[in-house]
Amino acid sequence: MTEQLPTRSQVLQACRGEDDVDHPVLGAARELAVLHERKLVTIHENICGIDEYRAKQVRDIDRWVAANLPVPRNGAYLHTETVGAILDRLAQLNACANAAGVSEWDIWFAWERLAELAIGYEDLAVELAAGRRRLPNRR
Repeated sequence: MTEQLPTRSQVLQACRGEDDVDHPVLGAARELAVLHERKLVTIHENICGIDEYRAKQVRDIDRWVAANLPVPRNGAYLHTETVGAILDRLAQLNACANAAGVSEWDIWFAWERLAELAIGYEDLAVELAAGRRRLPNRR
């Protein structure tokens, strides 16, 4: 039996800390958002530890995807990023869009990019579930 990836709305709500997370991907997405928020206010020397933990969360998402989504059909198109990498960027854009002290232009731009990436994530999730896309192998 295969499981489904969360919807874009569920991922965005998890990044904002709005709902209880009962899916491993949502828990990791929430943690990535928290880590990106910390990076915005952390001095340079402490960022390495945050980035190491982010890399672990991305790996955990990618391992969950590899274990739980259907095997792609022969001839499935290769996507350029893993789901973990996409969710890491979503979490980063969410943190930037909600950051204090950022110019109006930067906030608008972050929200636009966040919306576009969220749509792209959901399109990818549908194609992965149907076996029409495959992901790069990153372990």
